[in-house]
Amino acid sequence: MAIGAAAFLAAAVVGPAHAEITIRLDRANFEPLPVAITDFVGDGDLGAKIAGVIAANLKRCGYFVPIDRQSMPASVAGFDAVPQFQAWQALNVQGLVTGRVTREGSGRLKVEFRLWDVPAGQQLTGQQYFTDPANWRRIAHIISDAVFTRLTGLKGMFDTKVVFVDESGSKENRRKRLAVMDQDGANVRFLTRGEDLVVTPRFSPTSSEIAYMAQRRGAQPHIQLLNLDTNQREMVGNFPDMTSSPRFSPDGSRLLLSLQQGGNANIYVMDLRSRTTTRLTSTNAIDTSPSFSPDGSQIVFESDRGGQPQLYVMPASGGEARRISFGQGTYGQPVWSPRGDYIAFTRQSGGRFGIGIMKPDGSGERILTEGFHNEGPSWAPNGQFLMLWRDGGGANGGRLFMVDITGRVDVPVPTPSFASDPAWSSVLTEIR
Repeated sequence: MAIGAAAFLAAAVVGPAHAEITIRLDRANFEPLPVAITDFVGDGDLGAKIAGVIAANLKRCGYFVPIDRQSMPASVAGFDAVPQFQAWQALNVQGLVTGRVTREGSGRLKVEFRLWDVPAGQQLTGQQYFTDPANWRRIAHIISDAVFTRLTGLKGMFDTKVVFVDESGSKENRRKRLAVMDQDGANVRFLTRGEDLVVTPRFSPTSSEIAYMAQRRGAQPHIQLLNLDTNQREMVGNFPDMTSSPRFSPDGSRLLLSLQQGGNANIYVMDLRSRTTTRLTSTNAIDTSPSFSPDGSQIVFESDRGGQPQLYVMPASGGEARRISFGQGTYGQPVWSPRGDYIAFTRQSGGRFGIGIMKPDGSGERILTEGFHNEGPSWAPNGQFLMLWRDGGGANGGRLFMVDITGRVDVPVPTPSFASDPAWSSVLTEIR
């Protein structure tokens, strides 16, 4: 099934919007905002399911505390009625989400919601959506994004997909398959069958293609392109040596990769339409893990040209590279934030692996999480959260986790089995 750009057919504002409550994430004494998501009325238990997905999304991001249903007032006003704000104020609820689900004669669902500022006693925003009933979870994610954005001022991230490597079996005989799922772990779909070793999957900006490195037993590893609409696979280029570390350009027209040549590796960029390649680095070192800046003008990459792996930034056309990492240990797996303000990385120091961020000039370095084994940061499309994988050691395997750039949030992401190498898609409703 293709990842569509929009599951709904129409959206319209339901009522007036006024700016009142917002979350201030920059406060040192920040506490999650108490909110209430009531069961959406109508159409059997579907309204309760939609409300449950919204509440779970908001809770997992760490910026909200949805109150449980048992704590809600015994009498909740209908969707068309103004809420009884005093009852919600007594529970210290700041934001209230109400909704309604109806089924039209054509079979389409009509889903409506309103977000209320409880202290001010007024509506902040509201919308209605029309969709196929099978898309009810998508609608819940879209509403979650609308609420998240209205209360934080940040772009959404819930109406997204995550591609990752699903791992099963013992560590000595582990089966690895590419898989894709909703950002909350639902709707898992396996993309490969496990014959090949697969690592580092990356979404294209349209989320219709995935680039990844694959290796069949006894063969040289090469980058593959997988079209999610057609399930067609093709090898990227006809290189005699190993290619790895794919990363799309912001407009999706080019693909960065690292090409091994003897004991060295250099960075190339391929025009995906003409299939012409341009060499960007030329050193007697290992240059790998390149990532474009969001405006496409620069590239950050990992190189051991100074003796050990560190981070470097250079123009996207190649040329002189400047080192930006100077802390203790080694640095790798850099990826530029979609907002352009930070570069995320993996740092290894003193036998511990940390996931951190720094500004593009190397200043402001902060480690967000550190432990026995953390790797592979991938940005959410809003540049506020990262997904990574963590291995606690022993006979087990990796698991996916989500952290935020404030360092306050560190939560697991559910997967069917062990998992590694996550990569976030764009927000699906924003894809054109």
